[in-house]
Amino acid sequence: MLKLSGQQDRNGQFCDGFSRRSLLNIGTLAAIGTAGGWTLPSILKAEEAAGRKASPKSVIMIYLVGGPPHQDMFDLKPEAPREIAGPWRPIATTVPGMEICEAFPLLAGMADKFTIIRSLVGNQADHDAVQVFNGRNPKTPKPSGGWPQFGSMVSRVAGSSIPTAPPFVSLCYPCTHGPYNEPGPGFLGTAQAPFRPLGPTKEDMILNGVSLDRLADRKSLLRSVDQLRRDIDATMTMTGMDTFTEQAMGLLTSSRLAEALDLSKEDPKVVARYGKGDPTIFMDGNGAPRVPQSLLVARRLIEAGVRVVTLNYSKWDWHGGVNAEGRPNNSIFVREQEDFPVFDQCVSALIEDLDQRGLADDCAVVIWGEFGRTPKISNIVGRDHWPQVNCALMAGGGMRHGQVIGATDRIAGEAIARPVTFGEVYATLFHHLGINVDSATIADNNGRPQYLVEEGGKVMPELV
Repeated sequence: MLKLSGQQDRNGQFCDGFSRRSLLNIGTLAAIGTAGGWTLPSILKAEEAAGRKASPKSVIMIYLVGGPPHQDMFDLKPEAPREIAGPWRPIATTVPGMEICEAFPLLAGMADKFTIIRSLVGNQADHDAVQVFNGRNPKTPKPSGGWPQFGSMVSRVAGSSIPTAPPFVSLCYPCTHGPYNEPGPGFLGTAQAPFRPLGPTKEDMILNGVSLDRLADRKSLLRSVDQLRRDIDATMTMTGMDTFTEQAMGLLTSSRLAEALDLSKEDPKVVARYGKGDPTIFMDGNGAPRVPQSLLVARRLIEAGVRVVTLNYSKWDWHGGVNAEGRPNNSIFVREQEDFPVFDQCVSALIEDLDQRGLADDCAVVIWGEFGRTPKISNIVGRDHWPQVNCALMAGGGMRHGQVIGATDRIAGEAIARPVTFGEVYATLFHHLGINVDSATIADNNGRPQYLVEEGGKVMPELV
């Protein structure tokens, strides 16, 4: 491993190697800048010799809060009775034989760049985001402290890809319905919790009077960073800073990461391609906001060096009747007419953007919810919870796309071909990140090694 002049422990050993702490140590900065020390070309050369790639692998996970209706989106059954099929018609895509909802014409035009999983099984039956974020059914036994979510496991096993970027960033908005929220780092503890640039955390990230909202003022930022470095130079240490303070320092002293969160730095045409939503409007009162620009921020964070970005998007729990906002005409199909075109625009923009920017091989995308919806439309024009089968969309990651994996019966009620589990999807994502789920383990609170995915979770051969 490449070592710079970082902080040493009492035995003279490096505590963290090339860490955020080492980079911000003024001695390291001086060493890099001297003629006899490391130079940027020599660092890059050493990394290349050690097999480190310039573009680290990454994952964007998009949680469709409340459970999306699979039979209205990616597994339509037009020959089924009207009370099953609904009003939507399938349309052809660029992949022969693959059809999706007519409300997704942009996605239909790039079907060769994604994969539809129509047979996701083993879903739990409640509104609970746990399984989406860590692959484990919350009803099954768990170790003390609970299972960590995916990003926390990646943070623990792989760490940061670059010193100034946290390995795991959450763009999830806090939902008033608690089970919709991410489960957290579990037994790994707060050190592996996601970095959250939204909400109260954003207000706490202030360095010498400069908050994220003032980062556009480069002169103020530079003065603050200079003062920070003088403070570090005087003490030669950042010992005592907790994990969140270190992450905030890394964010505030990294122009790349700070700018990643600032969409004013993005080409307006690209912003328009994704679309915008109001982050203050939480769908149905307890879901997440419908904010397409979160997908763009996720792409920008990946470019800034983040390994895993999670986000929640809108609310898809459409039972019909009068909703929490008091809308009397709350049929599932009215809500789909609102959400589907926005979803089509922002998801197709993300897939297109990753491809055009040369990130499609390095960044994998997974989009899913906690379960599917009932085949039969209820008498109040909704679909209820249906754990028997679910769907997912995967893109990027250098995987073999342009295919449908699995199939359901004539009413989209049961998987009849190639059932896929959450563990298999997660094993495939870990594999993409270069982590072997057959050998990698993490220790729980009792010191017992735990595998990263549930038993039977194997890499999907269809994709890799």
